[in-house]
Amino acid sequence: MGNYAAAAGREALVETSTFALIFGFFLVGVDVIVRVISLVVVPRNRKPQTATAWLLAIFLIPYFGIFLFLVLGSRRLPKSRRLKQSEINRYIIETTSGMERVKRDMPWPSWLESVVALNRRLGAMPLVGGNDAQLFSEYNESIAAMTEAIGAAKRYVHAEFYILAHDPTTAAFFDALEAAAKRGVIVRVLLDHVASFRSPGYRKTIRKLRSIGVEWHLMLPVRPFRGPFLRPDLRNHRKLLIIDGDIGFTGSQNMVDRSYNKRSNRRRGLQWKDLMVRFEGPIVLGINSLFVADWYSETDELLLRETEQAPLEPKAAPLDAQVVPSGPGFDGENNLRLFNALLYAAQERIIITSPYFVPDESMLYAITTAAQSGLDVQLFVSEIGDQPLVYHAQRSYYEELLKAGVKIWLYHSPTVLHAKHFTIDNEVAVIGSSNMDMRSFSLNLEISVMVRGKSFVDSLRALEQTYRDQSRELKLEEWMTRPLPSKVLDNVARLTAAVQ
Repeated sequence: MGNYAAAAGREALVETSTFALIFGFFLVGVDVIVRVISLVVVPRNRKPQTATAWLLAIFLIPYFGIFLFLVLGSRRLPKSRRLKQSEINRYIIETTSGMERVKRDMPWPSWLESVVALNRRLGAMPLVGGNDAQLFSEYNESIAAMTEAIGAAKRYVHAEFYILAHDPTTAAFFDALEAAAKRGVIVRVLLDHVASFRSPGYRKTIRKLRSIGVEWHLMLPVRPFRGPFLRPDLRNHRKLLIIDGDIGFTGSQNMVDRSYNKRSNRRRGLQWKDLMVRFEGPIVLGINSLFVADWYSETDELLLRETEQAPLEPKAAPLDAQVVPSGPGFDGENNLRLFNALLYAAQERIIITSPYFVPDESMLYAITTAAQSGLDVQLFVSEIGDQPLVYHAQRSYYEELLKAGVKIWLYHSPTVLHAKHFTIDNEVAVIGSSNMDMRSFSLNLEISVMVRGKSFVDSLRALEQTYRDQSRELKLEEWMTRPLPSKVLDNVARLTAAVQ
């Protein structure tokens, strides 16, 4: 009996071992097949650095890496949204044909014509003259200026912010929206779903919007069980406000307290410093067209009347300006192509301000080539970071930039320099919501405004000097002696840059 039991046990053990061996071979086969398929599928229509980052994730953490790729691997918006964007682009092209009302007077740069044509082809918007612009670099002053503009609205107010929060700092802004709605002004509000949801007081903000009588919608809402699947980190990062088609604000500032109402920020004393620009003139039509496109995407309501504008009187100090929209709703990386075109066109000076500076290879080459060619290239970034992964990825580029001759200015902590703009020579400036990082190039819907005019560039030059006065220059000798753990962390973070 004992022998029989022992034999049965050995037989069961052999069967179990055989099953385990077969199952092991099956898993190895699946793993090999997945890796081979990944080598074919992942690089398709992706930049080499992005494909490499995804392949590393899949090969090093196979099952979790595959899951991440399936959830985050595509940066395309749903087809319906892309069709709506194409429809809006066609309408803009048709209604603005021949609208390039600009004077090719001296000193019109010889290279600017091709950049204007590039922007028109990519984003549909024309270059228009006869504009005025006013900078607002103080946080509360810009909110006060936007609030005052809403108070004078007669027909409509269009407000769109990546983060919109009702708090003591923004309360007057919400009160102005409510007062405008009560006097018969059409008030439409858009806010990014995920970004605003993550902001403290989101439910309070939604209750406030519901109570003040405005039309509001969430942008790119993530609703897993309703509608098509949307990659959760495809976000609408634009910040803009339009009053009656006459006045437009855009820039880097969210409508939230400058601490972002987060305890961790307050403990560290973090305060955001931003830049908003108040435009008047035909360029406001271009800014408003982006709101109209985003409203159409979220509501299926096409506000064609709001894209029309009566002829405006020429301004005393006219500026030429062109709106450049970008994001996954477009086939190309419009902002990256504009930035690179301007970087290569520079003849004397490039000054960049970007809170999150994680360039792709093409931009890194453009910047370092300019510096190595003897141009004055300067970069303003924050000394402190609010997003650890991006902060360390950004730092991984400093050595190469410094060796090429780029001057890096670190804005003193605890202020987070969140403004986003750059100037080329004394000719052209670009401001807007776009960072110089791969997230802004590929994953976020952004707005950039290219401005040609000495008065505007001079104003930014003066602002850049205030940054310089509040910064310290980072030297290569200092950077090369930083602790080894920091070097390792920076380089590891850089590996994630292509998929951030």
